[in-house]
Amino acid sequence: TVNTGTGMYGSNGVPKLMDLLDEPVPGVGTYEDFNTIDWVREKSKDRDHHREIATKSKESALALMKSISDAFSGWLLMLLVGLMSGALAGGIDISAHWMTDLKEGVCLNGFWFNHEHCCWNSNETTFQERDKCPNWKSWAELIVGTNEGPFAYIMNYLMYVCWALLFSFLAVSLVRAFAPYACGSGIPEIKTILSGFIIRGYLGKWTLIIKTITLVLAVSSGLSLGKEGPLVHVACCCGNILCHLFTKYRRNEAKRREVLSAAAAVGVSVAFGAPIGGVLFSLEEVSYYFPLKTLWRSFFAALVAAFTLRSINPFGNSRLVLFYVEFHSPWHLLELIPFVLLGIFGGIWGAFFIRANIAWCRRRKTTRLGHYPVLEVLVVTAVTALLAFPNSYTCMSTSELISELFNDCGLLDSSQLCNYANVSVTKSSSDALPDRPAGQDVYTAMWQLSLALVFKMLITVVTFGMKVPSGLFIPSMAVGAIAGRLLGVGMEQLAYYHHDWVIFRGWCSPGADCITPGLYAMVGATACLGGVTRMTVSLVVIMFELTGGLEYIVPLMAATMTSKWVADALGREGIYEAHIRLNGYPFLEPKEEFSHKTLAMDVMRPRRSDPPLSVIMQDGMSVEEVESLIAETSYSGFPVVVSHESQRLVGFVQRRDLVISIENARQHQEGVVSASRIFFTEYTPPQPPNSPPPLKLRGIMDLSPFTVTDHTAMDIVVDIFRKLGLRQCLVTHNGRLLGIITKKDILKHMAQMANRDPDSILFN
Repeated sequence: TVNTGTGMYGSNGVPKLMDLLDEPVPGVGTYEDFNTIDWVREKSKDRDHHREIATKSKESALALMKSISDAFSGWLLMLLVGLMSGALAGGIDISAHWMTDLKEGVCLNGFWFNHEHCCWNSNETTFQERDKCPNWKSWAELIVGTNEGPFAYIMNYLMYVCWALLFSFLAVSLVRAFAPYACGSGIPEIKTILSGFIIRGYLGKWTLIIKTITLVLAVSSGLSLGKEGPLVHVACCCGNILCHLFTKYRRNEAKRREVLSAAAAVGVSVAFGAPIGGVLFSLEEVSYYFPLKTLWRSFFAALVAAFTLRSINPFGNSRLVLFYVEFHSPWHLLELIPFVLLGIFGGIWGAFFIRANIAWCRRRKTTRLGHYPVLEVLVVTAVTALLAFPNSYTCMSTSELISELFNDCGLLDSSQLCNYANVSVTKSSSDALPDRPAGQDVYTAMWQLSLALVFKMLITVVTFGMKVPSGLFIPSMAVGAIAGRLLGVGMEQLAYYHHDWVIFRGWCSPGADCITPGLYAMVGATACLGGVTRMTVSLVVIMFELTGGLEYIVPLMAATMTSKWVADALGREGIYEAHIRLNGYPFLEPKEEFSHKTLAMDVMRPRRSDPPLSVIMQDGMSVEEVESLIAETSYSGFPVVVSHESQRLVGFVQRRDLVISIENARQHQEGVVSASRIFFTEYTPPQPPNSPPPLKLRGIMDLSPFTVTDHTAMDIVVDIFRKLGLRQCLVTHNGRLLGIITKKDILKHMAQMANRDPDSILFN
């Protein structure tokens, strides 16, 4: 019978951590850097915590208050994460906008105004030339005194390149000096951390500060990168830092990962102003373990963050969304054909991009290129700036470009894309203009956009993965939006000149508004982003929240699905999975099927040629023997057996807990020396006289380690590891211990089966 009183056992019959000292030893149950957490252990720790609070809450009013505050702490934490991330995102948006405009000129009213704000207050601005006002001076006007002529152009060009180089140099230097973890998008690492891996410092305060500053610099330097991916990293840093305020989350790694899942949702919510899309993104793309409670909390946190961002109003148009579209003209069934074509383009581009980018990043890892991160960033920035300035579509910031491509041409639009030959318009009740023949400027714009498309496609491959914060959402969307707009204008002209063709007859009469090029840009952007990241549901929701185009869910779904099928046919993994594999993170991909017919005995260690398994006897070893076993091996834990002869399994003990407990006993327990015996049994057998006092360590042993038999099929073992988040699993035969399978063994086995290098996995 189990003694369920207090005493040696806790209230639920599980032994307390230390038999000698009722207080748990500090450090027991924690993890080393670059190790995997034990989800099962963390979850049971959390259940014990809840049970303890529930039993105590019936005793006194104070304990009841404590239990209420404990239940409320999760929601409070979500509120804080939402507020902090929303505030940071608003600051990043405003400063990036200002610094992007700084490359072109400066405001005389106050240098802290960006171009738009500078011209808002001006009385001399006309509607036709709303971006020209006396208060805003380009660099040529300030230095040369005029904005006309070749000399002024060269001056502006030079200043543009210099500012771009300065911003990117500052960004890469700060990352290199203070927070090397702040580079890249951060989503592959966050996926790995959420699957239970520990990378200390990746979500720390230095990473947060440097990432926030350098993200603004990198976006403003005009490099082909977005701020969306890094904002997820920033929000997760906020979540991780705020976890330290609450004991429940500070001490439990599994609980902390629930908060980080919600923080990832917050990141997308503030990046795009798409709270629901953010929750779905976290669920579909980054989270490993996503219970219902986390879904509700993510929803609440994303709501708070979106609300905070809206009250800061960074875009100055009292809208949350980046690219609000105002066209609501219906689309026709036959237009699904070009939409599916855009989906195919997006899938092909996504697969090409992943292959090219991974090849380039592998090259950076294996050759001399990786030794010069600062030089690489400066060269890429110089090339980008030199090629981007002459073309007005690459010169503007990528967000503005997408915004212009999504836009439908109204009567008052002054952009080149809208310079159609004027047909006498009888103003109808609707705002939509009929299809019109393209003017000369539209053809010029088409040429410039085609060049911009090629430029963006090539430069993004080299940019993503450099040592500056870089997101992938905006550049991928830009590629798709350009391709979509080109196709849309083509379709529009086709319908105008050939409205008697069979495909246009019946729904496209002359003088009607049949084709909306902006919609094609939206569909193209969705398709390309889907091809690169392989998101589906969350992507469609993000896109219609982002643009407010509710009528266009079906075209967006069609394009997303097509692009996913095409991209999956050309290569199985999305960009984030590919980067996880390139960096060798120990990530068990939940989407990947394990199709090989191997058994647990083929994967377990020790193999036939290896030395026998290192084990600990439950009652026969001295402190000295255990310490030498720890010193000679580098394993993260040891099975505990009855004796060398029987090899019957008793439990499993973690190396870190063992080291900490022995050190602690040497300091605090009298008489513990190297000759002291260590016992993992329930009762200590009588000791011979004059022997040093024994050390009882049953409390740190896991009494219910997961075991499988040696004939268990490997696909079942992989499933157990995935679904329960195990670190290791013991293999037995007729109740005798045979070997051990760790997560690392499974990943190596999967790599071997796929003919990859099994030693590429970074794992202690």
